[in-house]
Amino acid sequence: MNVPDDVRRSLLLGIGGFAMSSAIPGTSAAAQQTSKQGNTLDPQQGEHLIHFRDGGDIFIKVSAATGSEHLAVGTQQIRVGTGVPIHRHFQMEESFYVLDGSGFFILEDNRHAIQQGSTIFIPKNHWHGFANPDHELKLLWIVSPAGLDSFFRDTCSPPGAPPKQLTRDQVRQIALKYGTEFR
Repeated sequence: MNVPDDVRRSLLLGIGGFAMSSAIPGTSAAAQQTSKQGNTLDPQQGEHLIHFRDGGDIFIKVSAATGSEHLAVGTQQIRVGTGVPIHRHFQMEESFYVLDGSGFFILEDNRHAIQQGSTIFIPKNHWHGFANPDHELKLLWIVSPAGLDSFFRDTCSPPGAPPKQLTRDQVRQIALKYGTEFR
């Protein structure tokens, strides 16, 4: 993956602006202090999980565990041909930046070609998913409020641990716990 510095800078400034716009008065002083300190992570740093369905890498970069109560950020590798099933989030807004690869983004049954550098925004309660029949995708995801990170923790496993053996119904129940519904 080779993302130009100006694209990376723009993306990081956008994430910072998104995070600031998500701040809600009344958060605890400890959480505000942790969040104000911030952090910097290298590409392979963050909470590393292996996706339960396709074995792709997920790195949770920002979450409540790192001091952000209202925003979660991470990367996700989507292996060739596995995509992301159509789903919606009842309360989360979501944004993606395609770090590498190509495929299709589906929003409300409309397919949009995506490639490295594409940016995607999904308002809450809109059906969406990904198809990548020919190429692996690596995505940066941003959600507000947080919740996607917790879904991944409940369904995915750390590297070296056996994958969680979840039925489709169990995955659906976990998703509903975090305000997400699959078709």
